[in-house]
Amino acid sequence: MTDISPPKGRGALAKREARLAWGLLFPTIAIVSLVVIVPLLAIFWISVKPVKLGDLRPAEMRLRVSLREAGAQPQIEYRVINPSRDHAIHGAGFDNTLPKGVTLTGDLPKGCALSGQDLRCEFGDLAPAFNERYRIDAQVTGDAKAANRAVRDSVSVARGQVDNMLTNATFTLENFRKLFDGSEFWSVLGVTLFYTIFGTLGALLVGLFAALLLNKDFRGQGILRGLYLFPYVAPVIAVAFTWITLFDPFSGSANALLIQMGVSQGAINFFGQKPLALIMVTVFEIWRYFPLSFLFILARMQSIDSDMYEAADMDGASPFQKFWYLSMPQLLGILSVLFLLRFIWTFNKFDDIFLLTGGNAGTRTLTVDVYEQAFAISNIGAGAAVAVVVFGCLLIFAALFFRTMSREEGL
Repeated sequence: MTDISPPKGRGALAKREARLAWGLLFPTIAIVSLVVIVPLLAIFWISVKPVKLGDLRPAEMRLRVSLREAGAQPQIEYRVINPSRDHAIHGAGFDNTLPKGVTLTGDLPKGCALSGQDLRCEFGDLAPAFNERYRIDAQVTGDAKAANRAVRDSVSVARGQVDNMLTNATFTLENFRKLFDGSEFWSVLGVTLFYTIFGTLGALLVGLFAALLLNKDFRGQGILRGLYLFPYVAPVIAVAFTWITLFDPFSGSANALLIQMGVSQGAINFFGQKPLALIMVTVFEIWRYFPLSFLFILARMQSIDSDMYEAADMDGASPFQKFWYLSMPQLLGILSVLFLLRFIWTFNKFDDIFLLTGGNAGTRTLTVDVYEQAFAISNIGAGAAVAVVVFGCLLIFAALFFRTMSREEGL
């Protein structure tokens, strides 16, 4: 009996195709690694380092050379400075070539040697904040002012090495300990969750409502759709400034209208008092990003077969029943995807809150805290630790989301 089963294993053609596929994918993998993975690993590395903003540029020994007139005796002054207040400079020293017409006649400092016009000094280790002047008697021939300029412009080379906090073997968990020990972190996390959850759900609900309104053909439909997209396509700095001006407690139109209507007895500081500021930035988030949900939901609604709705009309179904039992099952997939994307994007949102309130009045989220830690108080390590926490929170959310959502819902 002839065996007609397919051959087992991989043939030469399949192996060549696999190599070709990996070769075509390699540029994409390399770009993703450089753009995403490498910065992510760098943040994890910095989060366990005691790095300050000033440590990003390692200290270098500074040398200043000048000619001084001390009475009748000229002197060459070498000022040696260690600008770092935390780190010592190892193997410090300098080389200086004196200009013609200037000769050293006095005693040299310890560790210095003169060979012709070349002075070489070795100081060993310079303590943090080291600042010392070394003055040596000199003989000057010619014009004193010209000699002074020549001394200042003389060739000088400073030497020394400083431990780079980014690359050395010093690690610490102090950044995470301070982060979780403080009560401020949990309040910031609560603000972030409030802003993210209500901002995401609000954008989805408003987008769904807008899609239902514009899912019918009527005159001016295209113009209205274009107006709906304005909050999303407008520059964030322009719309944020508009909101700040509109709700200004002294000259804003919103306050003037509320006072004239008798709703408020005085001006309301919408972006300057708790908890109203957090509610306002959340409303801004909903208003600015509902057009994205509107576009996706409307596109999905227009792809649903209309025969179902005609059959439901014949059975006497109400508009709510048609929406709940016919439209919603078809929209669950796109709503799930939008919720995932909007949650991640809102959780990472920084510019909107920073432009509206600067993180004040109870609106400080984790992303704003990253900026405050890294740049406001110059603690790069603490800022990176907060960024790692943000990444961990989003990773947990994504894992729970994909575990909860079924494949029937499009995921």
